[in-house]
Amino acid sequence: MKKEKPKFRIAGRLIGQNYSPLVVAEIGINHNGNFDRAIQMIDDAYAAGCECVKFQSHIIENEMIPNNVIPGNAKESIWKIMKRCAFSEKQEFALKKYVESREMFYLCTPFSRAAAERLGKMKVKAYKIGSGECNNYPLVKHIASYQKPVILSTGMNDLKSIYPAVKILRLARVSFALMHCTSIYPTPYKNVRLGALKEMARHFPDAVLGLSDHSLGNYTCFAAVAYGASILEKHFTSDKHWPGPDVPISMDTSELKDLILGTRAIHAALGGSKKILKEERSTIHFAYASVVSLRDIRKGERLTKENIWVKRPGTGEIKAADFEKVLDQIAIKNIRRDSALKWGDFQ
Repeated sequence: MKKEKPKFRIAGRLIGQNYSPLVVAEIGINHNGNFDRAIQMIDDAYAAGCECVKFQSHIIENEMIPNNVIPGNAKESIWKIMKRCAFSEKQEFALKKYVESREMFYLCTPFSRAAAERLGKMKVKAYKIGSGECNNYPLVKHIASYQKPVILSTGMNDLKSIYPAVKILRLARVSFALMHCTSIYPTPYKNVRLGALKEMARHFPDAVLGLSDHSLGNYTCFAAVAYGASILEKHFTSDKHWPGPDVPISMDTSELKDLILGTRAIHAALGGSKKILKEERSTIHFAYASVVSLRDIRKGERLTKENIWVKRPGTGEIKAADFEKVLDQIAIKNIRRDSALKWGDFQ
């Protein structure tokens, strides 16, 4: 009996290899703390045909202690960046409501226990856990306690550190997806390592798989669909000239639309086997060749390459594939030039 491929549901949307890939537009902190920009990005994602946008929930004092650590893709400390970009609880409620008014669904990544609790009050349909929290097992366990589907990114983690997080999700009996990810901004193509998707499929056969991609362009996401990815996540912005550490690696509206249409097309093209389709029959009629007479052939004459050959269309009784079977046969009737031969024309 063939084993069913893993799947789960978010807001009524089935996600898994048997369904069109889910494209997640990661708005993240690309709004730079500007609520109106966040609304604009929601509108632009909707215009591109996107089903899901994702934000980040930062309650700074619960997330980190004051520090001067500067991320590799920024010029100021992570404390200052998050302090500027964090939305209030009221703003996050408003964004969720607006996303759902557009008939999309809202995802958000909590970076602290307080943020997870806030999202719980907001009644989010699922939780997204970022790569930095993949091995933050206390937070993973707390999020799993909400009994909502979990999408877990795995950048900066190997199989050894992913296993405990997956064990937590399994014990909580929540459906989950694992996102392969490389936490380099931007990610060189040689470091994307799509082969990890196959490796993760072997080690976590009950997980829906996806790619959280930080490389430039849509190439790697397209290829990931063929590797079994059912969720594709990329940073998104309405304007690549806006400030922000993630904007340079973000897709814009036209690229988002291309990603959605492209991944659907690739998914539709997967699978199948090498056989002749019934829809190809009409093409066969003109594209195949049949065995035909090159000149008038008299009864009793031997059939040779001088008086028969293969030509289109393929509507003749004897196709080109059987040409050798016809050679050296004796005609038992007169055959006119440019006639498609029949098996009854010769001995």
